[in-house]
Amino acid sequence: MSPSPAALEAAPPAATVAPTHPSRPRRLLGRAFAAVPYVVLACYLIAAVVGPLLIDYDPVDTPLVDRLLAPGSRTSTGELAVLGTDHLGRDVLAQVVYGARTSVLIGAATVIVASVVGCCVGVIAGYSGGLVDTVLARIMDITLAFPGILLAIVIAGVLDGGAVVVVAALAVSSWIGIARVARGVAVSVRSRPWTDAARMLGVRPARMIVRHIVPFAVGPVVALATVEFALVVLAEAGLSFLGVGLPASAVSWGQTIANGKEYLASAWWISAFAGVALAGLVVSVGLIGDAFTQRYGRGFGR
Repeated sequence: MSPSPAALEAAPPAATVAPTHPSRPRRLLGRAFAAVPYVVLACYLIAAVVGPLLIDYDPVDTPLVDRLLAPGSRTSTGELAVLGTDHLGRDVLAQVVYGARTSVLIGAATVIVASVVGCCVGVIAGYSGGLVDTVLARIMDITLAFPGILLAIVIAGVLDGGAVVVVAALAVSSWIGIARVARGVAVSVRSRPWTDAARMLGVRPARMIVRHIVPFAVGPVVALATVEFALVVLAEAGLSFLGVGLPASAVSWGQTIANGKEYLASAWWISAFAGVALAGLVVSVGLIGDAFTQRYGRGFGR
């Protein structure tokens, strides 16, 4: 027997569950944790820019009388070795600071070169289509078949060491991912109604690419370039660790870690502080890259 209309009107309304929102302290705490990688990256940038101006360091000078001093010791000149000295008497703090500048410069230069080359190749391939797209896509696939770090080791080992060679060796494999992302954006945007309308109005291909395709590729490319920056910094340290990267006159975290590998039991600070600095930069930039990917890289194809 169905209830009467009067009973239905008298029945209390069904309870609705209000949507739960995180409390204000929890939101503030989440924002604080999200800001940590940016603060850490800012500290690295400040150290890379200001540090060499405040700390005088000559990588060729080797005061052997101060070798293997523990952190906090006094050198023969009365200066404080905050992070100790290495096996040649060189200050570890200075190596960490100067290594930050090297990593930032090498990483930024490599990412800029890879982004420019990757965007140009990817956008041209995706917008042109046909034979051009097929040829460029096959070049990307062939280059991608080689391990990036192995290709960089071969190039840096064959050519004379130097910053330009290291940047070129690392950019050879870094541009491929950016090119694939840019190509995907170009293929997606090429078939949109506004691009068809602009093409029918006689807009030149170069102007079409600059005004209608590149703006859609900026977000995903920046997100991927941020992740590539972390990988490039780690790869540069690996090349220097193996002795095929920067020359001895340049300061690199990889060189510092390699110099201390024979003294891990007696002078752990030589490799430890440089390794912590390298890990902190790579992890911080990686977290920022993941945040950029979630924000800009998720819907580039829509």
